[in-house]
Amino acid sequence: MAAKILANLLVMGSGILARALVQAYRQALQNASKSGVAQETIQNTMRRASKTMTEQEARQILGITENTAWEEILQRYDTLFERNAKNGSFYLQSKVHRAKECLEAVYKPKDSNPTG
Repeated sequence: MAAKILANLLVMGSGILARALVQAYRQALQNASKSGVAQETIQNTMRRASKTMTEQEARQILGITENTAWEEILQRYDTLFERNAKNGSFYLQSKVHRAKECLEAVYKPKDSNPTG
């Protein structure tokens, strides 16, 4: 008999707790929408997700200038990529890779154009 009462109390208590959590969540969303925090958070998340590396940032990562030849860029890429592979910094290694990809988009049209 005591076990049944205890089980009923647990079920009722968890139901009340769940309803309170849902109500608190709704109130938090309502407060956030009034202050614009929710919209700002969504916008910041979208900006971060869609942010691509700029050409200037790619050049800074690889330590090159605008006048650097593509062959030298590839050498810098190989050097930095291998260094970060040995030291185990996957984050820096991925930044180096993204920098090379960004600059490929800039250099490839120049290479494919015979007059350029």
